This record gives sequence, C-alpha cells and structure tokens, in this order.
Amino acid sequence: MTQQLWGSQRHHTAIGRARLSLPARRALGDLQLRPGMAVLDYGCGRGGDVRALQHLGLDVTGWDPVHFPEGQRRPADVVLLTYVLNVIEDPAERRRTLLRAWELAGSVLVVSARLRWERNQIKGIEYGDGILTQRRTFQHLYAAGELRDYVEEATGVRCLSAAPGIVYAFKDDSARLSYLARQIAPDGEWLASEDTASAISAVVAHLEQRGRMPQLEEMPQPIISLLGHLRPAELKRLAEQEADPVMVERGAERAALDTLLFLAVELFHGRGPASSLPLPVQLDIRAFFPSYTEACKRADRLLFKLRDDAYVRRAMNGSIAGKFTATALYVHRRALHRIPTVLRLYEQCASIAAGRPGEWSVVKLRHQGRGVSWLDYPEFDTDPHPRLAASYAVDLRTLKSSFTSYADSVNRPLLHRKHEFLAEDDPDAPKYRRLTEAEVRAGLYESPHLIGTEEGWERELARCGRALRGHRLVRRPDCT
Repeated sequence: MTQQLWGSQRHHTAIGRARLSLPARRALGDLQLRPGMAVLDYGCGRGGDVRALQHLGLDVTGWDPVHFPEGQRRPADVVLLTYVLNVIEDPAERRRTLLRAWELAGSVLVVSARLRWERNQIKGIEYGDGILTQRRTFQHLYAAGELRDYVEEATGVRCLSAAPGIVYAFKDDSARLSYLARQIAPDGEWLASEDTASAISAVVAHLEQRGRMPQLEEMPQPIISLLGHLRPAELKRLAEQEADPVMVERGAERAALDTLLFLAVELFHGRGPASSLPLPVQLDIRAFFPSYTEACKRADRLLFKLRDDAYVRRAMNGSIAGKFTATALYVHRRALHRIPTVLRLYEQCASIAAGRPGEWSVVKLRHQGRGVSWLDYPEFDTDPHPRLAASYAVDLRTLKSSFTSYADSVNRPLLHRKHEFLAEDDPDAPKYRRLTEAEVRAGLYESPHLIGTEEGWERELARCGRALRGHRLVRRPDCT
C-alpha cells in the first residue's frame, strides 16, 4: 500500500449534489455567506455548491485538483473547505491544505469534516490515523471538539463550532464576537419605514425589544435619513411617549441577561477589552451595568453557579418553560430563551464543546451529571405525538459525543404531553394541553412505561378504543 495509490483515488469521494451541502446551508443561515461577498470553494469536488450558490446570486468560484483543476485558487472573503481534510491520508499534507485555504480567506474559513460516529457507515480497515475504504479512498474521522481544536492550533485564532463537524475560523476577531452575539441574541429586524412616523415606530419597537434607545450607529441608513432632522433628546421623548413601559422593562431585563450570557460564554475564549465587543453589546453594558468590570464579575458568578448541582436542579424545577423530570429538563427550542440564564449557559457550553446540530426540536439538559442532548422531532408542530428522528448528545465531563438516527427504526420513541415542553403562554400550548387532558381521561396514561414507543402507544390506543384526528382524541368507529 502506498501513499500514491491513495492520492490517486481521492476524487472518488466527490459526490454529485442536488442541493447545497450542510456546511454551505449552515454558513448561509449564519450570515457568513451574503450577496456581495467573494466565495472560494477550495476542493469543490463536482461543483454542486458552486452552482447552487451562484444560483443564489453569490460571487463563487471553485477549485478541485481533479474535477476543476482550471479553477483559480484566489483570495476570497469566504473560503469553504468542505469535507476535504478527512480524505487526505498524509497528516502533513492535511495541515498544508488547511493553511493554504486559511491564507486565501479574507474574512472567514468554513471547515467541515466527517465525525467518528459515522464509522459504521464506512466499510474499510484501520490504516494510519484513519480508514482505508473498499473504494481505495481514505477517511480521517474527527471526535467532537477535535476539528475545532485542530483548526485553532493550525491557524492560531480562536474558532467556533457552528455545528457538529463544522468550524468557523475568523480572520477578524470582531467578526467572531459578532457571530457569537447573534447566536445568543439574534439581531431584531427593523420595521420598514417610509416616513417620519413609521421611522419613529421602528425606534419604538427597538426600545421595547432591547430596553434602551438605539444609537445612531445601530440604525439602518433609511431610518437615519428620515429622522436626521430630530435632535436625540426629541427622538427619545417621542419614542418613550409611544413605548409600552412594561415591554421596555422586560426588554431591558432580557438584554441584561443576554449580555451576561455572552460574557460568560466569551470567558471560554478569553475576554478582551470592552472596546473589542460588538457595538450592541457595548451599549447594553453601558445601559444596564455600572461598568464592564461589574458585568464580567456577574457573568463569572453565573459560570460558578453552573457547577453547583443543587442550584442547577432548583433552576430547572423553577423554570417557567420546559418539562422537569427526575433526571433532566426538556425544553422546546422556541422556549429556550425563557429558561433561567444559568440553564441557557449550560446549553451554550455544550454547543461550544461539540457544536449544536442544525436540526433539533427539543433540548435535554441533565441535572444528574452534566450532559446535553439535542432531539430532532421534525413533525413536532403537526403530529400530536411526534416521532424522534435523531439525537445528538455530548457529555460535558468527558466531551464525548454520540449521534443516533431513528430513520430506519420501525418502533421509534415518541412524545406525550407536548405542552409541557413549551412556555405556558405559547400560542399552541392550549391545544396541546386539551389533547393531553382528553388522553388522561381516556386512561391512556395509566401505564407510562408502555407508551414511550410507536408500537406501545398504538396498543394502548386500541385498548382504550381511541384514535387521533389531528390534535383531537376520538372513539374508534368499531368501539361505539
């Protein structure tokens, strides 16, 4: 077996894509790929991502040593290194490839690779630090966190795991911080404005959402143009007259907690001076804390509380959102921002350690030990008892991760009492609660250990003479 043999077979790993790859989709969703940016797909294979991104209006070029050798490896704002490192059998060449892609990236390098949980999908034998497949290709699989650590060590910059097996390396640390801030508190959309009145309404919406007046630098240019004739004090007076004081107070509380969460997470990467933070975070600190130093101290105390089992358990038990059990708190993703800040920090720590998957519906936070699982129920909103499609879990003590797919299972786990995973004021909670109450009255929950899977649930429905019509429980026709 020779290195040359492997090198000549790498092109067999390139697949034809009918849609964007997962890393490209994730980069689009995270605003790392935007119109006006130059993009280079380094090792583009058959060029599926290049064509798809060009169709979306992006300035994209691709290079591949076999399929697109005529492509130009030129500097670009964003460089995609998509499932390239894992097919290179020589560790030295693997590192050179990463560094060459990094040199070409002007803003961010998006690196993706296959992970160790995919080992059972690859037929082959162990060889070197990877697997020699039956097709004479090579695969080096990464453990959770390993890819991020590898890219950090090679590039010398702090990187973030965007998802399992997807890492962002930023040339400018301010871009990394802006991305991190958006993950914790997504930027609110400014209301469309056509005149002074609608522009003031947009400022009022920001005031209610963020709990403070926006600064000029935060406003879109059309709003600045419409309000430029007003003095700051006059604009503040007009906005405060129209704003709901209760909403402003809630917005301020939410923004302050989001700021603490951001500062706590940033400690994992080493905090810089206040001037290095994204402008909205700087302004939030100025508005809601006596000083940057005091805000950091409070964030540090929050991190310390995360180590206290009793404190974490009390926080879970007192959460206004989510289902608290003997071992964990389960929360739907749209209620995640409603749980106590220390628990949001818990989930963020896990995402830093191993990356948060792109598809998930419910997160499980263990209070016995420290572990997080992201559970994917694709039909949560439409299925009265949604089936589990996949689970991605990380143990924060060992940093080991695992992925389980139920796609081929004939007896999938399913959910009951859907309203318990949400906040009480969720608009769908009453509908889900009514179904649960009807199922309780029908005796369907008398044996909880029997109803956790599809087959068990169907047997209990038959035993009780019931069937489901959407989110309504009805009697079976043959039982009337």
